Amino acid sequence: MSAAVEIARGWLGTPYRHQASVRGAGCDCLGLVRGVWREFLGDEPETPPPYGPHWSETTGDEALWRAALRHLTETTTESPGDILLFRMREGAVAKHLGIRTETAPVPRFIHAYEGHGVVETPLSAPWARRVVARFAFPTS
Repeated sequence: MSAAVEIARGWLGTPYRHQASVRGAGCDCLGLVRGVWREFLGDEPETPPPYGPHWSETTGDEALWRAALRHLTETTTESPGDILLFRMREGAVAKHLGIRTETAPVPRFIHAYEGHGVVETPLSAPWARRVVARFAFPTS
């Protein structure tokens, strides 16, 4: 099992809290990835600016995608521990993140989901078709 997956599973059950990033206390999807980064790699490379629940929707700015490109390694593989970037609606900005936990027999990922907290979910067809990019944590 990847170290990132093991760390992410330690966040299961954390309540959903917009802009938070504290295991057991609360996080959103970005906060989950930030928290796993801290446990896996140390200090975060940058602090995200304040953001509302509908950030970037009016401007179409792919801020999350650009931040991922700055700090993560884009990949075309499908490996446990990879970070998945989702576009929740066609034509909308990509603004949901998850961490892949399994590729087979049932693909799965962990994410912080409003109303559910941090959960491990099958990467079903409706979720898989929303993936627009895949990233790996840096190795150094």
